[in-house]
Amino acid sequence: MARIKRDAKTVALAEEIVKKYNPENVEDVDEALKEIFGPIFEAILQGEMNHHLGYESNNREYKETENRRNGYGKKTLKTTKGEIEIEVPRDREASFEPQIIGKRQRDVSEIERKVLAMYARGMSQRDISATIEDIYGFSVSHEMISDITDVVLPEVEQWQNRPLDKCYVFMFVDCMYVTVRNGYEVKEYAVYTILGVNLQGRKSILGVWLSESESKNQWMKIFDELKSRGVEDVFFISMDGVSGLESGAKSIFPQVIVQRCIVHLIRNSLKYVPTRDYKKYTSSLRKVYGASNLKAAKAAFEIFCKEYAAYPGAIDVWERNWAHVEQLFDYGSDIRKVIYTTNAIEAIHSSFRKVTKKGAFPNENALLKLLYLRSCELENKWNDGTIRNWSMVMNQLLINDKINSRVRKYSSL
Repeated sequence: MARIKRDAKTVALAEEIVKKYNPENVEDVDEALKEIFGPIFEAILQGEMNHHLGYESNNREYKETENRRNGYGKKTLKTTKGEIEIEVPRDREASFEPQIIGKRQRDVSEIERKVLAMYARGMSQRDISATIEDIYGFSVSHEMISDITDVVLPEVEQWQNRPLDKCYVFMFVDCMYVTVRNGYEVKEYAVYTILGVNLQGRKSILGVWLSESESKNQWMKIFDELKSRGVEDVFFISMDGVSGLESGAKSIFPQVIVQRCIVHLIRNSLKYVPTRDYKKYTSSLRKVYGASNLKAAKAAFEIFCKEYAAYPGAIDVWERNWAHVEQLFDYGSDIRKVIYTTNAIEAIHSSFRKVTKKGAFPNENALLKLLYLRSCELENKWNDGTIRNWSMVMNQLLINDKINSRVRKYSSL
């Protein structure tokens, strides 16, 4: 296997650090990094002072300005490695305004947060390094970026194992694939994602899980993990047509109602319809699943079957899955609007794809870091993340005989 190519200056710096500090464990390495943070910031500040005055320190040539250096002031900085003390150069006219660290700035962990934010947006390590150099005037090695982003790994583990609500009204489940290097091989890993909506109508990403394939057994493990994290009951799960997912969900949550995504059924049936008929075909279908009640839906479906008898493959898709269409009408229109499609989880995966499409990830941790940071960004954008017309959804749940008692049980906790 070919050796990793390192920047010569970075290697020389690392060798110098090892030679000076002789670290024997991870804590020693952290302490060494903490000690070199000070000189790094001081060197940058010296460069800024040189630019401000127009000449370097100890320059004895003629100067166009009367302003001169005037010693140093001390400042304690907060970094992710702890607090460090640095010397900040001063000038006689007190006109020097540092850029990298403002006069009243004490917390420089913001630079590291910016690195995390760029990483969350899918920027490569090379792009992040170039951006930091453009903004701050100093370069950050790929290894340092990796170290900075590794800071979130304990957060990822804590997030993935955090306690969950006892009850979720809706869950949306889906799977996507991302390329990950596994030793000498490059493999397509399945990324499982679950979006939950609790009794207050707030949505949250309950977790992401990686596996080398999508299977019923893996879904069962995930649902079992949710149960171990405190979930006792789930009313509805919306999903696409993954084989075994329904039985896997019901083996862990026996009372759950599994709803096939109507949008997926439409896409599957369109395979048997000529392109020229797409618009008319989907308009006819909308009269079926968008009907006001089951009786109207059945009447519309009879008309639909006669109208498209020339496309038996398309009709067969709906006949085989009619039970999932039929059960929609057991619930009010506001509940139906929530469960009839998996668009909510597909939107999350669409956001994930934007930041994972650049190429293969070096390992599982690199992918997990990115998905976690992206999930946090999405949840921040949602604000309270409350489902639209939630009060009407709750009213319709309470008048449903199958769910009423379960709603009252958990809403009284």
